[in-house]
Amino acid sequence: MNETGTANHGTNGTRGKTARPPLWLTVLALAAFAALIALGVWQIERRTWKLALIDRVEQRVHATAQPILSPAAWPAVSTANDEYRHVTVTGRFLHDRETLVQAVTEEGAGYWVLTPLRRDDGTLVLINRGFVPSERRDASTRQDGNPQGQVDITGLLRMTEPKGGFLRTNDPVHDRWYSRDVAAIAAARGLHDVAPFFIDADAAPPTGSGPIGGLTVIRFPNNHLIYALTWFALAFMLAGKLFVTFGGGLFRRRRFVHEPAGGSDATARRTGSDAGTIEPT
Repeated sequence: MNETGTANHGTNGTRGKTARPPLWLTVLALAAFAALIALGVWQIERRTWKLALIDRVEQRVHATAQPILSPAAWPAVSTANDEYRHVTVTGRFLHDRETLVQAVTEEGAGYWVLTPLRRDDGTLVLINRGFVPSERRDASTRQDGNPQGQVDITGLLRMTEPKGGFLRTNDPVHDRWYSRDVAAIAAARGLHDVAPFFIDADAAPPTGSGPIGGLTVIRFPNNHLIYALTWFALAFMLAGKLFVTFGGGLFRRRRFVHEPAGGSDATARRTGSDAGTIEPT
């Protein structure tokens, strides 16, 4: 009887114990929780930055157009401080040096027409005059839309787009362009003293078969709040799992189990007359 009672006592003694994961897994779970919280906070900070950027760009786009900076200030032009600034510039187009850059717009597929504008001081600024469909790729089909003489251009200052478009690299040798890379276009066309940016021309009254301006798309994806909520939700789910694993037993109620006096392990368990055992629930 004693052997049986002792065996039962050992079995019941382990009934309330909870298997704990190894230390390395615990450390990994805590590190993952901290990382998820950090990612959530980072997305909140990114959202704040993005909202400030959108507000700043909106103010620039709708501001009164100002003359572009002098050539001495061109090296300091930056995305953060100048892109989408509403500017104006005066000069004469060099239509024989235009470059066509593949584009997909609300008007369909076709090309951006980038034409150098020579200013009175001899410096050049690339002007994205607008969009033309594929059937007007040849400059001879839109001669009546090419203004001659001095013109005033108003538009948005844009930063150069080096190398090429998505999965496509500019090919100057074969005159295939997928992005508005100012330096590469200037080199291919033999242009000097060129501004390191270009200007997207505003919409203007139709002039024959000329390009359609004013098609600049200003869009800043802002999904940071969704990302932040996702990271925080994952962190709290992990925290719940950790609580169940490590903290659940601290709040577990204990119940009193009364055993009959004649139970098989009564001798091993009994500490008093007709005593019972305490077991976790």
